[in-house]
Amino acid sequence: MEDHPEVRDLLKNQFSKKYKIVEATNGKEGLKQAMEWVPDLIISDIMMPEMDGLELSKILKTDERTSHIPIILLTARAGEEDQYKGLTTGADAYVTKPFKSKLLQTRVQNLIESRKTLRDRYSQEVILKPKDIAITNLDEIFLERVQEVLDLKLTESAFSTQEFAEAVGMSRMQLHRKLKALTGLSASEFVRSQRLKLAASLLQKSDANISEIGYQVGFNDPSYFTKCFREAYGVSPSAFSKNKPS
Repeated sequence: MEDHPEVRDLLKNQFSKKYKIVEATNGKEGLKQAMEWVPDLIISDIMMPEMDGLELSKILKTDERTSHIPIILLTARAGEEDQYKGLTTGADAYVTKPFKSKLLQTRVQNLIESRKTLRDRYSQEVILKPKDIAITNLDEIFLERVQEVLDLKLTESAFSTQEFAEAVGMSRMQLHRKLKALTGLSASEFVRSQRLKLAASLLQKSDANISEIGYQVGFNDPSYFTKCFREAYGVSPSAFSKNKPS
């Protein structure tokens, strides 16, 4: 988000080979784009018409749909007070102009990698733990609401991503992008992973047969359940259950 075409072109040329770029020429347009696309990262100038970068950052960081997005603010103001104002809006980094390309690229890479670390942590958890993978307090609230919805609906085989999105108060795309950012999974993949984690838990402590457990966690096809379980855990459900603690 940058109102000067030269700087915007510079940023686009710098990052377009590695990332998909969505442009905005002012804060108001940038806010609309951010809500629609829910990007992986935002680079925004502070001094922009219609809405400046500080206000933009504050709005995005206090909206549950976008609170997880890392934001880098660009400005010609190098004073400590100006940097403090930028960071108190929730922005993740503050880069002064003129900036060195390598410095900005490193900031972008580090922020994206830090989010990836949180997503990897989710994949290691048997139970969804909002505090462990949340980036902000709003993310934690969102994940807790997701857990409440899944506690009610996870075992229903007809539970759809549309129903999931409506239950948490987002569009399907917003839910998809939010979960993708926090867990690395789309909404449908996330539901399936939660079903498989529940199945793994049941296989360790239940005497029910494999098909029954598959049905219990929301799979209506035993063969598909076995296929998904093997892909996730590297072994069949029956082999997994044989290792249950005595």
